[in-house]
Amino acid sequence: MSHHKKRVYPQAQYGQTPVQQPMAPLNANGVYPPGGASSGVYPQMQQPGESQQPLQQQFFTPVQQQLNQQIDQTTVALENMQLHNVPVVDPNAAFYQQQQQAQMPMQSQVNMPVQSDGMHARGGKAMNQLYPVDLLTELPPPINDLTLPPPPLMVPPERMIVPSESSNASPDYIRCTLNAVPKTNSLFKKSKLPLALVIRPYQHLQDDINPPPLNEDGLVVRCRRCRSYMNPFVTFIDGGRKWRCNFCRLSNDVPMQFDKTTSGVPSNRYERNEIKHAVMEYLAPKEYTMRQPPPSTYAFILDVSQNAIKTGLLATTTRTLLETLDNLPNHDDRTRISILCVDNSIHYFAIPLDEESDQVTMMDVCDLDEPFFPRPNSMVVPLNACRNNLEKLLNQIPEIFQFNIMSKFALGPALKSAFNLISGIGGKIIVVSSTLPNIGIGKLQKRNENGVVNSSKESAQLLNCQDSFYKTFTIDCSKSQITVDVFLASEDYMDVASLSNLGRYTGGQTHFYPGFSATKLTDVTKFTNEFSKHLCMDISLETVMRARGTTGLRMNAFFGHFFNRSSDLCAFSTMPRDQSYVFEVTMDDSIVGDYCCFQIAVLLSLNTGQRRIRVITVSLPTSESLPEVYASADQLAMTAYYTQKAVEKAGSNLEDARDYLNKTVQDILSVYKKEIVVSNTAGGAPLRLCANLRMFPLLMHSLTKHMAFRPGIVPSDHRAASLNNLESIPLKYLIKNIYAKVYSLHDMPDDVGLFDDNGEIILPKPINASASLFERYGLYLIDNSNELFLWIGGDAVNELVLDVFGIGDIFEVPIGKQELPFVENSEFNERLRNIIAKVREHNDVITYQSLYIVRGASLSEPVNHASAREVATLRLWATSTLVEDKVLNSESYREFLQNTKMKITK
Repeated sequence: MSHHKKRVYPQAQYGQTPVQQPMAPLNANGVYPPGGASSGVYPQMQQPGESQQPLQQQFFTPVQQQLNQQIDQTTVALENMQLHNVPVVDPNAAFYQQQQQAQMPMQSQVNMPVQSDGMHARGGKAMNQLYPVDLLTELPPPINDLTLPPPPLMVPPERMIVPSESSNASPDYIRCTLNAVPKTNSLFKKSKLPLALVIRPYQHLQDDINPPPLNEDGLVVRCRRCRSYMNPFVTFIDGGRKWRCNFCRLSNDVPMQFDKTTSGVPSNRYERNEIKHAVMEYLAPKEYTMRQPPPSTYAFILDVSQNAIKTGLLATTTRTLLETLDNLPNHDDRTRISILCVDNSIHYFAIPLDEESDQVTMMDVCDLDEPFFPRPNSMVVPLNACRNNLEKLLNQIPEIFQFNIMSKFALGPALKSAFNLISGIGGKIIVVSSTLPNIGIGKLQKRNENGVVNSSKESAQLLNCQDSFYKTFTIDCSKSQITVDVFLASEDYMDVASLSNLGRYTGGQTHFYPGFSATKLTDVTKFTNEFSKHLCMDISLETVMRARGTTGLRMNAFFGHFFNRSSDLCAFSTMPRDQSYVFEVTMDDSIVGDYCCFQIAVLLSLNTGQRRIRVITVSLPTSESLPEVYASADQLAMTAYYTQKAVEKAGSNLEDARDYLNKTVQDILSVYKKEIVVSNTAGGAPLRLCANLRMFPLLMHSLTKHMAFRPGIVPSDHRAASLNNLESIPLKYLIKNIYAKVYSLHDMPDDVGLFDDNGEIILPKPINASASLFERYGLYLIDNSNELFLWIGGDAVNELVLDVFGIGDIFEVPIGKQELPFVENSEFNERLRNIIAKVREHNDVITYQSLYIVRGASLSEPVNHASAREVATLRLWATSTLVEDKVLNSESYREFLQNTKMKITK
């Protein structure tokens, strides 16, 4: 069959009226009769991402029609909003003109004065406007909102010393849940909205990608009282001889060196990085250094027990490590490595320098209570000087243990041994295991999940730490600047709930690979990709992070993977590049000014041997108006905050966590209805919320269906791994993890999957995560940031199956964890592979998404097909990501909104 002529696959058909047109019935082969799909001529399906109209005729009152028109105008205008609202202009000449262009032209629907330029007039201060919408008429929800920037920071250029786009921090680095902060605690409590910061200090796995500006002169200017760093929002007074702190209002002297270069030549202070950029770094002077920055040190604990040999994990790990040696962070040529192999004993390796000998010696220590070091000086060795011997050892380890029949794994004693090896230096302990720790200190047992899963006892008996060692050990690690990362790959129970504490309190991470087998190429591909990217990721040593706020604002709670050393100091033995953090803010006193600020300071040692300070500053307007506060709320940052609070509650009771998420939505909708909605609303009784928060109820509802929280029988390891992932996943991946991106592929435009003018693959526009949009003959890609599902409709035409898989019969298509095959002379197959590769492309997280091929149901499906059970399981897993629908016994999103409306109208 020729593939040169472009095929047109079946597509959804729509007539010229809003009424759904009847579709021609499929014949026995799943192909449309003449005039249907087989003719190759079809009306185009409405583009995903456009406002999707209901399939049945709807009638609106004039008021509702006007409101819908205004909502459409708002949606269009939102796409053109400025990100930071900081035009590079003379602030006194063109500020309001720029604001007028940046903002939406609609008039406010609430009772407040409105300027002709479309902004609230309150003392001449521009603020975001409030645009009410009815959640029940906006179904399906407009998912394009999930990719919009947060409400603009309405901070005028005159508030900055040097107005520019970089004078206020990008939301990539820091987002506040409220981009208009309540001035008083009473208004804050009345709003029922959270005040929290979502922080991601690093944007890429490698530090040389788009680094912020660096000050290398050693001059660090800080406020004498609150110790905040100079930033674009301070003010110079007294003829420029002093500067006023924008946090505590104290007047400070400007150092004489501030206006000079390192050679003493006078310079322009307004060109200094701390004045121009809200995100910048200092090369820290010696007073910020307790000791010489240590070398990067990696101590590997490799499981060599019977299960690790059987699954092939040991061989996969050593081969990956061997191939990654050249790419380990070693910028200062001081990186050091130690390798311990563990079963019921600890197997040390004395690795000589390459120039001294090529004989690596293995020494076994069976005393697990007090393991000693046979040759402590040759256990942790420099990578450069022992490169050849390290390669030789990594090649030999699988051979040494290939016939090992020991089923024990002494993780606790091994952790203590690795700790003792590197405690004087600091660094990383990386555990790779396929066996539950079952001997020595930290011994764990398989928990009995029968009768406990999906009950009130589930959290207490399955999700809590089984042995206190995994918490107390992290205290010593924090003192000695040691991070623990854990890679768990097994078909058996691993007690992720206990082992994840090692990374949680040391700034590390737990990676979970259920059902791993080295005989499956897909398993090996995922593990090797993630393990190697993790090892190659730049890290910061001896790191502390502190957040400061304007007088009256204080950090109250901290969420993420680190050790909370004091009331406001977060300690990271090593700070990774693929995690984010949430800080909750409390209001101790009213805010005096019209603007407030937050500043994040990170003190760290780079792998280059340099000690640096990264400073991130953001300024936000304050408000005494509840509508203004709501109009500036950031729904994605709020989702990150409530996710952390729900994870915290899940440790005690999963039902409480779900109730908390539902009650959060009810409280916010109740306040909006009571305090903001105009009482004389025409039409029926709507469920009102502001446009900038209209996706928030959807995200909260979707979160209750996430594997971490949903009711039903979920293996405790999977639930614990999901909870652990939610604690640290960066915001854009968190949102996709909660509400998956779904792409319709069988009807995508001709340019999708090909390269654009910039050499980037064009992706299709996402559609709503609902099975109601799935055609029985369609092809869909589901991306939940952890996995990819390629869903092929059970009634897909043979031509589509042939072009995608190179197989004519859909029931012959391999399902489950597979890679999409290469089909020669199929342009459509090439485009699909391009799309999948683009979706997998990340330079800021280590995740490699496995692809699962899922076949949809069909009337012609064989009853006793060999893969029937596997297909059913895959369908259930894939459809659990379609969170707008009923998932198991949960409500659909429409039902959730209707029930919520009933509760808040009682």
